[in-house]
Amino acid sequence: MTEPANIYLDHNATTPLHPDVLEQMLPYFQEISGNPSSLHSPGQEARAGIDRARQSIARLLECDSAEEIHFTSGGTEADNWAIKGVVTHAGRRGRIVTSAVEHHAVWHSCQYLEELGYDVVYVPVNAAGMVDVDAAIEAIAGGDTLLVSIMHANNETGVIQPVAAIGSAARARGIPFHVDAVQSFGKVEVHAAALNADLISISAHKINGPKGVGALYIRNGAAIAPHSHGGSHEGGLRAGTENVPGIVGFGAAAAIRSREMANDGARLGTLRCRFEASTLNSIEGVTINGDVDNRLPNTSSLTIFGVEAEAVIIGLDLQGVAVSSGSACASGSSVPSHVLTAMGLQPRQASSSVRFSFGLGNSAEQIDRVTSILPGIVEKLRRLSAAM
Repeated sequence: MTEPANIYLDHNATTPLHPDVLEQMLPYFQEISGNPSSLHSPGQEARAGIDRARQSIARLLECDSAEEIHFTSGGTEADNWAIKGVVTHAGRRGRIVTSAVEHHAVWHSCQYLEELGYDVVYVPVNAAGMVDVDAAIEAIAGGDTLLVSIMHANNETGVIQPVAAIGSAARARGIPFHVDAVQSFGKVEVHAAALNADLISISAHKINGPKGVGALYIRNGAAIAPHSHGGSHEGGLRAGTENVPGIVGFGAAAAIRSREMANDGARLGTLRCRFEASTLNSIEGVTINGDVDNRLPNTSSLTIFGVEAEAVIIGLDLQGVAVSSGSACASGSSVPSHVLTAMGLQPRQASSSVRFSFGLGNSAEQIDRVTSILPGIVEKLRRLSAAM
């Protein structure tokens, strides 16, 4: 019996390392091994690799200066630093405005600050998963607002949020605006000025770069407390010897996205449309979660009524297909997705939702393979559920 092909459709959780990225990283594990803070030649060669990466990422983000890019261990650290760093610098309790559908790195950071006495407003979304701009502006103006933090694209549904309008309202009042762009950076245009952002979180492993490295864009002049103290690394804001191979890989991945993002977005959008059209045609009781006209081109969140998402994931995994039920950071949780329930889905509907996210290496043949086996899996699970 032929073994099923391995088909990876969980690119919003993480992505495979691009071969060209790996090739550029390898010398920094072996030949180029100096400490980038050292003055000797090996150290300066490592420093040059970091500088090139910083410039590559700044170009894709369209920053005013490469020095506005500050490397971190990933998107979660960047989110934590942005939120806690801004309110720490403010030196007083006040209001934080965020949304009801943020990634757990933002959501839990805000909950932590709420426990310390900060007033946190979670702006609602509509049934399509779009943040209510009027409610956000009202919340910003309604108190001593220290920070506004709204994600650019949702990691579960792919819905792209109206961050520019919210950022404009924050900028008009002199309030720092943070955008979690971890899921959108390198997939669609993320330009700091266009978003009216003071801080932007991004990550390498979402764009076929290495895990364990990210960055926080800090607009020149934006007030934020240092992440850590020690040396003068990252503009004196985040002490510690840099992850040189990871940073070089991040820069390489950003350069590839600069060249390929537009064409790749069109290709993945075509694959997603092929997948959704076939699935909706072959399986009854399936709905798409989120604004179908305003989302990342690679993301499809489906509620498949009458089945548990975990059972579908396992059934597909046994056939060599990897998908997820939503955020990888919430994997294993028995609590329904806060994103989907905020959109109005009942807990049972949220627990029946599966996320398919496409990327490097996916093809039309793979999509056809998945859509050929998914109906049988769903039918079997529905029969079992009805018999119980």
